[in-house]
Amino acid sequence: MAWQNAGTSWGARGGRPPKHGGRLRNRAFPDSEAPIKRPALADHLTAHGLVLEMLAGPLPGIYDPTGPGKLLFAFFAAMAETERENIRESILEGLDTAAHKGKHGGRPPVITDDMLHTVLRRRAGDESVEQIQPDLIIPTGKRKGENPSVASIYRALAEHEAYPEAVEQAHADFTALQIGEVPGPRPATPDRASL
Repeated sequence: MAWQNAGTSWGARGGRPPKHGGRLRNRAFPDSEAPIKRPALADHLTAHGLVLEMLAGPLPGIYDPTGPGKLLFAFFAAMAETERENIRESILEGLDTAAHKGKHGGRPPVITDDMLHTVLRRRAGDESVEQIQPDLIIPTGKRKGENPSVASIYRALAEHEAYPEAVEQAHADFTALQIGEVPGPRPATPDRASL
């Protein structure tokens, strides 16, 4: 659907249409209010000299704000919202099914748990991220063999601020290294991707 001015002016833009073709992008309402507010929005814009034109669908053409046109607009808006909700539910069900099978979408993190552990341990020794970054190497993926960006390291550190036990473990490992002991295996923690 597109909103077009009934006159020749496009408001503050002068005599030419907006770059997006005069289409109204409906981001004004939360999803739960959208089916209720769309007809009200259509009425409000029509009252201010704008004409709604259906570009596709069962009723292409100019929107009639009276009687049957208003009823059909409300009906098709509700049907579209129902279809959108059905699609959303099926996507969420598919994601849940995949998660139960142990499959998680997205690409793997650049900073692995071992790399993060190294960063935390070295930060405990008062090294800056900029000093640590050249020594880290991405183990897998498109950038395999390269150094992660400083921003990626800071992002991984920010994600793990919620886990103070990881910082304590890094401090303990650093202390053990200072006195010549080799740190033991870390206790099992949940995978970052599953959180």
